[in-house]
Amino acid sequence: MKKGIDYVGVGIGAVIVRDGKIFLSKRGKKAKNEVGKWECPGGGLEFGEQFEDCIKREIKEEFDCEIQPLEMVEPVNHLIPEENQHWVALAYICKLTNGEPKIAEPEKSEAIGWFTISEMETMSLTLATKERLRQMKERIKHV
Repeated sequence: MKKGIDYVGVGIGAVIVRDGKIFLSKRGKKAKNEVGKWECPGGGLEFGEQFEDCIKREIKEEFDCEIQPLEMVEPVNHLIPEENQHWVALAYICKLTNGEPKIAEPEKSEAIGWFTISEMETMSLTLATKERLRQMKERIKHV
């Protein structure tokens, strides 16, 4: 059975903020959904795993850096009808604490970068990241 397809999956995302910009990753060919779109990266919650531990693990595995979750933002119903998927998308505003992000799993992420809110508004974003953008427009000023 597959998360998000056979049952509702839980994903945890990282809205990593630095100098007024947000770190985004472009989803690679082996991503579970929304291939080729930009996202606030993250991954699936494993059974028995704490939310904060999940996002720290995912960012370390995929980008070989460390983060500190600061504050959880509002959950998002991440419904992807064209891919027949349903996720509950949680996310934390995070700060980078060790290392500089680099692509460690190129099959999952084909590009990365730091972007302003204005730049994000012109990009092809995942459905959940579009909602994160809306949430962050006011909050980014306070991080």
